[in-house]
Amino acid sequence: MCLAVPGRVESVYDNGVTKMGKVNFDGITKEVCLAYLPDIEVGDYTIVHVGFAISKIDEKSALETLQVFRDMGILEEELNANEEQTNYSFETAK
Repeated sequence: MCLAVPGRVESVYDNGVTKMGKVNFDGITKEVCLAYLPDIEVGDYTIVHVGFAISKIDEKSALETLQVFRDMGILEEELNANEEQTNYSFETAK
């Protein structure tokens, strides 16, 4: 299964190639590409799919969706919570 999961933006930075950030998904933090959302800021909620933030979402909707995922028992599975964090590398072609 591969769902889009809501999370809260904890930090925003430029890795020298693109806009990136740390996003907290109910206690699990992942590095995420924020290039598709140039106006996103720390504290905003976003929907993330395969390492890319694809849309901004309001806090109420984000928390409700996370609760549904928790109730279904799929949140940790979707985030690979028991595996090492995945960091996405966006290097320029040389």
